[in-house]
Amino acid sequence: MSEPAGKTVLVSGAARGIGAATARALAAQGAQLILFDVDAQPLRDLVEEIGDDRAVGTVADVRDLDAVQATVDAGIDRFGGIDFVVANAGIASYGSVLQVDPEAFRDVIDVDLVGVFHTVRAALPSVIARRGYILVVSSLAAYMAVPGLAAYNAAKAGVEHFADALRLEMAPCGVDVGTAHMSWIDTPMVQEARADLPAFDQAIAAMPGPLRQIHPVDTCAAAFVRGLARRSRRVYVPGWVGAAGWGRALLNSAVGDRLALRVMSGPVSRLDDHVAALGRSVSARVAALVTKS
Repeated sequence: MSEPAGKTVLVSGAARGIGAATARALAAQGAQLILFDVDAQPLRDLVEEIGDDRAVGTVADVRDLDAVQATVDAGIDRFGGIDFVVANAGIASYGSVLQVDPEAFRDVIDVDLVGVFHTVRAALPSVIARRGYILVVSSLAAYMAVPGLAAYNAAKAGVEHFADALRLEMAPCGVDVGTAHMSWIDTPMVQEARADLPAFDQAIAAMPGPLRQIHPVDTCAAAFVRGLARRSRRVYVPGWVGAAGWGRALLNSAVGDRLALRVMSGPVSRLDDHVAALGRSVSARVAALVTKS
C-alpha cells in the first residue's frame, strides 16, 4: 500500500468533475497536489478550497508539452517531486463519423490520447526517481464502442494500450502503471451532453440495466484514491466494468454488434439530427476552452 498522506500527486483535468473530486479526496487524506487544467476559474477556486499550502494550480493545456513540462517543473520546485500521476484530462465530441466536425474529432484525440502522453512524459523522471505510480484514465469505452462517440472510443482504447506498454517499460524502474475504466459518471461531460442532445438521454435509456445508471463523481474519486493507494493495475467504476473487460471479445463480436445495433440504431440516427441542429460537435464550454487554449 502507498497511502496518499505526504505524497505529491499530479492531476490533469483537475478543475471539474472526476479530477476535482479526486483532488479533494486526496487532499482530505493528506496529499500534496499539482493541479492543472485549461478551465482557469474553477481551478483557482479548487486551489483556494484545498489551500495553497497543499495545492498548486496552473492553467495549462495538455496538448502543449512545453506548458505541461513547465507545470510539472513548477510543482516539483514547490513540493520536491512527484509520487503519483492521475492522467485524467478528457473531452468528447458529438456525432457519427459522417456527422462529427473533423476539428472536434482531432481535438478529442489530442486531449484524450496525446495529452496523456504529454502528462506522463513530463512527470516520468520524477516518478521514476520516487518509484511511484501512474493512473491513466481510460473508460468502459475502451472495451465497448458506443456509436456516435468514435473519437472518444478510439482515444480511450488508445490510452489503455499506451498504459500497457508503459507498464512494461517501467517495471524495471519500480514504477507501477494502472488504467481506470468507468461507465457513465455524473461529470460535466455527461451533464452537457444530456443538456445539448435529447438523443443522448434516449440512448442511455435504451441500454441494458447496468449501463443506464449514471454514478456519482465522488464514488469514482474514492475508487481512484483506493487505486493509487494499492497501485492497482485496473480500477473499475462500478466493479462490473471489469467483467466487460474480460468479455470484450464477445462485446465486439458479430453477436455483440447485433445486440448493440438493436438497442442503439434509432438513438444514433436521432443524435446526428440533433448535432446538425445544434451546429457544433462539442459542448459550448468545451468549444470555448479548446478555442481559447
